[in-house]
Amino acid sequence: MAIKDESVRDFLTTRRAKITPDMAGLPPGSGVRRVPGLRREEVALLSGVSVDYYTKIEKGDLSGVSDEVLDAVARTLRLTRDETAYLYDLARTARRPTRSRRRPRPAEALSPQVQQLMDSMSATPVVAMNGCLDMIGANALGRAVFSIAVESPTRSSSLALPNFASFVFLDPAAAEFYADLAEAAATCVQILRTQAGSTPHDKRLTGLIGELSTRSEDFREMWAAHDVGRHRSGAKTLHHREVGDLELSFEQVRLDSAPSIALSAYLAEPASPTAERLQLLASWASAPTTPH
Repeated sequence: MAIKDESVRDFLTTRRAKITPDMAGLPPGSGVRRVPGLRREEVALLSGVSVDYYTKIEKGDLSGVSDEVLDAVARTLRLTRDETAYLYDLARTARRPTRSRRRPRPAEALSPQVQQLMDSMSATPVVAMNGCLDMIGANALGRAVFSIAVESPTRSSSLALPNFASFVFLDPAAAEFYADLAEAAATCVQILRTQAGSTPHDKRLTGLIGELSTRSEDFREMWAAHDVGRHRSGAKTLHHREVGDLELSFEQVRLDSAPSIALSAYLAEPASPTAERLQLLASWASAPTTPH
């Protein structure tokens, strides 16, 4: 399933559907509105461009659109920072489609130094992921916390890597692992949609989206909403089969040496039940394997 040019149209249509005239400071007018949210004419007026010009933008023709106009549209539609970055990614692809297709995919193998860094954080679960949500590495405690995803039968056959989106949408065990499965699913879709804006011709990404769209109705519906976002920090409650509930905050760090890789570190409140459970998991993860 390719990421199509309709991405621009569908993204802008869904964004303006969320902005009411009252939110935009416009009079409500009379009669029944035929569309939810703002009309094209209203977006054009508030963005300082002609209706024909905005219509061209919404139909996907971003090839000659200036940054100033993109900024004006973003302000009118009250786009978040991540949504604005996504709009710019779509415009970048439209301006240089050939170059975008030929852009080499960044290397995604963890360097020995990065693995050593993760391993040195032995009391903290750390996981390394790419933009497709493939788990490309972890320290021992990270593998222990996410063992259910690591061992999931949904792992990528092409890369032999665990993939969090496949786990969430295709493995029934995800409902047991995530306290809020709907939130986990929405997060996966937002991250993949964001990645699709920056690397629209990535075969790994398009293949993953195609597989999930074919096999999961929930994914298809959520993908059609065109929600985007990067999740740099937050909180999760996970249910581990061996030690019970883990209430964790997380912080994500991107590597200057490998921008396509993000490290997510998961933290527990000191002296909390979660901290004690992580210590137990860490002792198990570091214990030598007994030969049979």
